[in-house]
Amino acid sequence: MPDTPGSAEPSIEEQIAAYQREFQDLDPQVEKVVSALSRLNRRMNVAYGRQTAELGISNAEWEVLKALVLAGVPYRLGPGDLAKRLGLTPAAMTHRIDRMVAEGLVTRERDENNRVRVIVGLTEEGRSKWLEAMRMATVFEEELLQDLSGEERGRLGEMLIRLLRRVETTQPDAGGRLRDLD
Repeated sequence: MPDTPGSAEPSIEEQIAAYQREFQDLDPQVEKVVSALSRLNRRMNVAYGRQTAELGISNAEWEVLKALVLAGVPYRLGPGDLAKRLGLTPAAMTHRIDRMVAEGLVTRERDENNRVRVIVGLTEEGRSKWLEAMRMATVFEEELLQDLSGEERGRLGEMLIRLLRRVETTQPDAGGRLRDLD
């Protein structure tokens, strides 16, 4: 039975059964966790994409805004730093910055201390979009986790961070893109 009505996607249990028919060494507990995480990630990305689209920005632009906010006041970074933080090639970052400058979300100015260097800064419009996206995401995330107690949320968060650390240790390049996809 599919996970959602009208979905062509098999349920996780059906998927595991099919995989086990073809690959007997499969650990169904591991597959259940990995499949659930994968589907949850995909569905969350769709939901976040709808929210950012409602604001007139893309998920890719949201990531740039987020990186600038995380850099702290005065919300400025060099394009190379942005590219590294987002796992993008310099060409992809330049293309993204061009679009965002045209949309009034960021500025691109020469560094006053080094006229060869360029600095990307967050505009008021960009910060406003970031704040509204955060408000929308907070509502969505609270609804997503509403069936978990505070203690369960804490335990789940700790377990997911352990998994994330494992991936970051064993697959250090997994946070970025290996080729230009933008």
